Amino acid sequence: MKRISSFNCIYAFSPATKPVESVDSGDVLIFETLDALGGQIKTEDDTTQIDFSKVNPATGPVFIFGAKPGKALKIKVLEIEIDTKGVIVAEEGFGVIPEMVKGFVAKILDIKNNLVYFDGLKIPINPMIGVIGVAPEVDEFPTGTAHRHGGNMDTKYIREGSTIYLPIFQEGALLALGDVHALMADGEVCVSACEVTAKVTVKVDVVDWQIKWPIVETNDGYFIIVSLPDINEAFKEATLEAVRILSERLNIPVKSAYMLASLVVDIQVSQLVDPNKTVRAFIPKTVLA
Repeated sequence: MKRISSFNCIYAFSPATKPVESVDSGDVLIFETLDALGGQIKTEDDTTQIDFSKVNPATGPVFIFGAKPGKALKIKVLEIEIDTKGVIVAEEGFGVIPEMVKGFVAKILDIKNNLVYFDGLKIPINPMIGVIGVAPEVDEFPTGTAHRHGGNMDTKYIREGSTIYLPIFQEGALLALGDVHALMADGEVCVSACEVTAKVTVKVDVVDWQIKWPIVETNDGYFIIVSLPDINEAFKEATLEAVRILSERLNIPVKSAYMLASLVVDIQVSQLVDPNKTVRAFIPKTVLA
């Protein structure tokens, strides 16, 4: 089992990035990750020296032998081990309500007994991976932005027990991940979640599956994850992809699949605050069975 240190981190997903490790399909890896602010906030007063070029670090990338364009990278999340303290921040000009705060504010949150402590509240944790992706087809994407390659999808179902499928665009895929949250609600409305350092154990496999967008598999079904600058376009694209999959898997006409989607496919929001907004279309396994 190989361990990828958080000293090896990137701030953009790019075809030009050199891998820090190489593994075989079927290998198990441990990624050590920094929090989304790169560990820059130690106390609630550490708000004036933030280097915003060092946010959303992703550990990696890792070259996977056998990963080629046209295939998919399957990542099974085996374990997410989080720190005992987290941080949540808000900043003027950001988030769903950009005028809500003045300047930059931060809260340090204790995490113990599987609970996040927030202003007297005790909230059950739900550890998840905010950033997970591969090298894109062309150009590069900052680790804070999501698209077809994955990236900052901030989807709370990317957690222990889930499996993520990413389309492969480059030889070796070049997998990197980070931005682990102890807890995040859909929307991530203030632009931050409970950001933590973590150790993430995953199993990687190369599979013969041509997909256009990332897909997250849970015990209950499949989430098609779409991230675009315009949220309405993201909703449309996620719906189109869900209809296409229903039509192909069930061997029914597209028009029938479109009507079926109105009965069984849930269209949901993952995050509203990053440069590309992320939505998801959920298809229950009971339908595909």
